[in-house]
Amino acid sequence: MRNDDFRLRDQEALGTILRLAVALAVYALSAPVPAQQYPAKPIRVIVPFAPGGATDSLARILALNLSHNLGQRVIVDNRPGAGGTIGTEIGVTSSPDGYTFVVVSAGYCVNPSFYKLKFDPVEHITPVARIAKGPLLLTAHPSVPVRRLRDLIDLAKAKPEQMTYATSGRGSMGHMTGELIQYMTGIKLVMVPYRGTGAAIVDTVGGQTFLNLSGITSTLSVVKSGKLRAIAVTSAQRISEAPGIPTVAESGLPGFEVTSWQGLIGPKGLARAVVDRINREVASVIRQENVLERFRASGIVPEGGAPEKFAAEIRREISLWRKIAVKAGIHVR
Repeated sequence: MRNDDFRLRDQEALGTILRLAVALAVYALSAPVPAQQYPAKPIRVIVPFAPGGATDSLARILALNLSHNLGQRVIVDNRPGAGGTIGTEIGVTSSPDGYTFVVVSAGYCVNPSFYKLKFDPVEHITPVARIAKGPLLLTAHPSVPVRRLRDLIDLAKAKPEQMTYATSGRGSMGHMTGELIQYMTGIKLVMVPYRGTGAAIVDTVGGQTFLNLSGITSTLSVVKSGKLRAIAVTSAQRISEAPGIPTVAESGLPGFEVTSWQGLIGPKGLARAVVDRINREVASVIRQENVLERFRASGIVPEGGAPEKFAAEIRREISLWRKIAVKAGIHVR
């Protein structure tokens, strides 16, 4: 055999080896990170609201503790606008690689009744974990002659469309909870929207509105100061921080329950190993004593649970609020 033949065969073998090496390198770069190596870089958690609110505060507590548990930085990225739909869209349309999540609130299930979304709120997401929940608090200015929900119903029936209630805006949980109460009782109230919970509470304290429907975290301290009178909480049970405040359910509307909650979702297609890992870590964080102390002080409780349960709750609440939106004559814009 001639030397030229040997050189040709050597070149062919070398070419085959190089092609295999390139193929292996490409596979290594494109293959998903094994579960035991996840996470291999910082994780972004999008908060679709401005800094300082209840969802943002909760996300920062979660991110700080997850960073410690996961051994990688968890970075909060605030992307506010359009009732939370802008930031949520950014999150759920990102790559499903396990490095982008969104902390959504209960308003996520209201938004389909108010906005033309560019994503399907059920089909285009991966529910990961519920984080925490807390009731809304129905309060009245001290000058309003109501102490129980029954008093309010009687007064509202005597003065239809004269009783105003302040909320953090059109489509907020306060707005929709008010619509649900009206639907179940037949009364007619007037919703006054504000740019945020703080402004709504300030005007109710000042007497510009008769009633207020806001999250327990924001209103409980105002009630304890005597500036507003608590009428009822919207949770199924009374809260430990204020056991003297009755629930809406025990005040004449059996079965009534509305909570303001936060949960973690990701884009469709997240690997099950990633979902399970983050779900376990969230469950661990929300049961740490330092986190529980902050929850109790705010009147909220940890949630957790399987991703499938969270998915079912999202579907149920979207259906509920669509029904209420139709009854109230609310149209998607």
